[in-house]
Amino acid sequence: MTQTSIISVNFNQPEVTYDFLKSVKENTAGNNIELILVDNGSKVDHKEDFEALYPGLIYIRSEENLGFAGGNNLAVKIAKGDTLLFLNNDTEITPDLVQQLNDELLSNPEIGIISPLILYYDNPKIIQYAGFTEMNYLTGRNGSIGSMEINRGQYNDVSVPTGFCHGAAMMCRRQDLVEVGLMDELFFLYYEELDWCEKFRRAGKKIWFTGKASIYHKESMSVGKESAIKTYFMTRNRMLYIRRNTSLVNTLFFSFFFVLLACPKQIITYIKKGRRDLIKWVFKGIFWNVTHGNNSSDLGFKI
Repeated sequence: MTQTSIISVNFNQPEVTYDFLKSVKENTAGNNIELILVDNGSKVDHKEDFEALYPGLIYIRSEENLGFAGGNNLAVKIAKGDTLLFLNNDTEITPDLVQQLNDELLSNPEIGIISPLILYYDNPKIIQYAGFTEMNYLTGRNGSIGSMEINRGQYNDVSVPTGFCHGAAMMCRRQDLVEVGLMDELFFLYYEELDWCEKFRRAGKKIWFTGKASIYHKESMSVGKESAIKTYFMTRNRMLYIRRNTSLVNTLFFSFFFVLLACPKQIITYIKKGRRDLIKWVFKGIFWNVTHGNNSSDLGFKI
């Protein structure tokens, strides 16, 4: 039987993580899994509580916040599973999730990484993700398939290539990472899973979506609260993603669009919302790309 390593990261969300652990425990009977939880520098170490909820839990504690990629990479290095299932700790799973994803992934050697249908936990009739469109590399934008649609089962039998996987839930083979490599920790927040998908694509693997499996995500259906860290990394990493994954010519065209059109539009939006405090973080995100190479270890933001 295929062994699957389920990997998740906690950062100061013990209550959410308790629910996640319970969900995995209740919905993986009959599956051969190991569950690895990385605590990403949380203020309080809840190791004993987590292990009490899920006996056999493999717990890793990092004293500093390594970001989404860094936290997951800690677990990958010790994972023993044939397949690796990366789940956000604010998700709850369905009984057939692990088996269905394994079946889809292992039945098609062309698939490198796969995501399931993602539904909103607070309103499970509403779809968050049923795939992504291809990226427009000149604007650094793509679209979400199925987003905000009512789930009528329209994707239940769909299993197709997609533009990108969703970071809240994605599975790959451990052996493929020998060639593909780990997620790049330079991104810290946002765009790291898109960059990772590009690595799979360059390795000749397909990015895949299946509606035969589903998961519930506790992310709000409304736009998340704006913050300095979100503004900075969304600006910085959109440029970084394009720099790393397109040609110099494309990067130049994108940079003109982004700096002269997209960013001024965002700044105007902040002014209208009374969030002038965020404007400097747009400029800081741009400036980081001007002053740093594609592989710099300097995040440019004090976490």
